Amino acid sequence: MGALLAGCATNEAGQIESDLVGTINGAGSSAQSAAQDVWISDFQQNNSRVTVNYEPSGSGAGREQFIAGGVAFAGSDAALSDDELASGEFARCVDGTQGINVPVYVSPLVLIFNVEGVETLRLDAAAIAGIFSNTITRWNDPALVALNEGVSLPDAAITAVHRSDDSGTTKNFTDYLYANEPEVWGNEAADGFPFDGEAAQGNAGIVNAVADGVNAIGYVDASRAGDLAVAQLKVGDEFVTYSADAAAAILDESPLVTRSNPNDIVVAVDRTSTASGVYPLVLVSYLIACQQYDDADEAELVRSYAEWVVSPEGQALAAEEAGSAPLSDEFSATVIAAVESIS
Repeated sequence: MGALLAGCATNEAGQIESDLVGTINGAGSSAQSAAQDVWISDFQQNNSRVTVNYEPSGSGAGREQFIAGGVAFAGSDAALSDDELASGEFARCVDGTQGINVPVYVSPLVLIFNVEGVETLRLDAAAIAGIFSNTITRWNDPALVALNEGVSLPDAAITAVHRSDDSGTTKNFTDYLYANEPEVWGNEAADGFPFDGEAAQGNAGIVNAVADGVNAIGYVDASRAGDLAVAQLKVGDEFVTYSADAAAAILDESPLVTRSNPNDIVVAVDRTSTASGVYPLVLVSYLIACQQYDDADEAELVRSYAEWVVSPEGQALAAEEAGSAPLSDEFSATVIAAVESIS
């Protein structure tokens, strides 16, 4: 953040005044919410005349608001699609230019559960796909019993809770299920959940529904799991517990999607990896910005904020406070270069 603080002075409240002045608004991913809170707090502490607002309205809503010009940047657990890029309707961007995706937040997705008498739960992709597609409907289903030797699973109906809103978290979750169990799941990855069942708004809604529910299970960003029990995931021949390190490991093994703009960075997560030490049910969440803004002052604010978010210090802060996986040194260099290209 050295460049941001050049010529700065500390005011009476202990905040640092920089040359940056203004307000930028963002919206989108609720998974990013905890990280955005700490990024914004620290950034404003070091740039006392800047205000950054972020509304965790969901990835789909965030992308829509950004494209329509309602916000200066978006957070999204799904990258801008080819159709969105081809629309040419990025209201705050210079005519003829597009938005770019910059990975800023990497986190495991976890299966939280609240099942009477059950403290440990082991699941594989087929079981998860069956539960959320409503083909496995009771906790003592033979498929679940076989995965959970020594665990007394109740003869009780499963309440599987999914997102009611268009969600990048859902897209990452369904991408994992379709990649591993296409015949069981039967639907390609999408922001909208494809099956009926109990639904809740945002990560917070799913957490509340599972916590207050009976024999319930749901999928959320790991930072939102709180005190709820979390299932172990079968990877290869092992059942693994999620961790930031395991999430980072799968990112480093995954290729980038080919895009026409080298500053548009989209990760094709290897969902089917069985390598030791990886956790493939992971969310890669993006900061979406204009490559070129109509307003040069807004461009400077967005670029400066994004530079802080992807800096080693910003990534370490999110890891400490939100449980995310910091970008690796090699990957970080690519991301920082993309952010610096915003103008």
